[in-house]
Amino acid sequence: MTESIAFIGLGAMGGPMAQNIIRKGSKVSVYDVVTEKMDPVVKVGGTPGNSLKDTIKNAEIVITMLPSTENVKSVITDTEGVLSFAKPNTIILDMSTIAPTGTDEVYRKCKEKNVAFIDAPVGRLVSHAISGDSLFMVGCDNENAFKKIEPLLNAMGTTIIRCGKVGSGIRAKVVNNFQILSIAQITAEALTLAQKIGLDLNTFKEVNAGTTANNGQFHINFLSKVLQNDIEPGFTIDLAHKDMGLAIETANSFRVGLPVGSSVQAVYGQARSGKFAKKDFSALLDYACELAEVSPPRIKKS
Repeated sequence: MTESIAFIGLGAMGGPMAQNIIRKGSKVSVYDVVTEKMDPVVKVGGTPGNSLKDTIKNAEIVITMLPSTENVKSVITDTEGVLSFAKPNTIILDMSTIAPTGTDEVYRKCKEKNVAFIDAPVGRLVSHAISGDSLFMVGCDNENAFKKIEPLLNAMGTTIIRCGKVGSGIRAKVVNNFQILSIAQITAEALTLAQKIGLDLNTFKEVNAGTTANNGQFHINFLSKVLQNDIEPGFTIDLAHKDMGLAIETANSFRVGLPVGSSVQAVYGQARSGKFAKKDFSALLDYACELAEVSPPRIKKS
């Protein structure tokens, strides 16, 4: 990997992914508005930028991993954004989870500047970002650009799924997150009911695993987080509420009703009004148990 790389946005997912690129031998300039988030990446060899302009001045590939649609639009398209300083034929690889309409808008502006744009939002959890086992949903129209960023995706993850043209990656991510987050709430309700009526959780886990009710939220996420008495993020209820909102917003744009999803988003909205806002979204279980006035269940590690 000889290309010069800039990585913007070093949060819970972005920071570990930038570190994995560096560990695989790439030189990476890094930037985050929260300057202390740069420290762990700098420690493994990243070059800290003083500004967006400074960070991308020599970059052939600019990676963005940012928390919202407005953040992505601002960082890339504002008058002091990436497109103001990027050279023609630069590649922007956006791995953020944002509104598909935002991705489409940024792509149009990149084309006007002769800058390649690829959307590659990230699947799986923070733990996978740390271990280098992320999944990427890629939307790309430019095969030469994809060949240049493919080694970077391989440095950060184990699975690359080509979803289609630019914008198809983020569309797949929005739909997939909608399903994950809805299943998480159903799982929280089911386990709360199991606790209320006195089921043994280990026995119920065995029953669940042997039927089509089996799901990754119960058997991977909840079992590794809330059921181990760990509700530190992870992926926060605040962010889950944001992503459910993206699904509802997207559905509204295309005149698709999501009645169950709308109800689930309302639960996330209520859960984030208090102490659970910054906790892992598996804490939906503790929130549901609190409402039902039962002690939240826990499973000891075997």
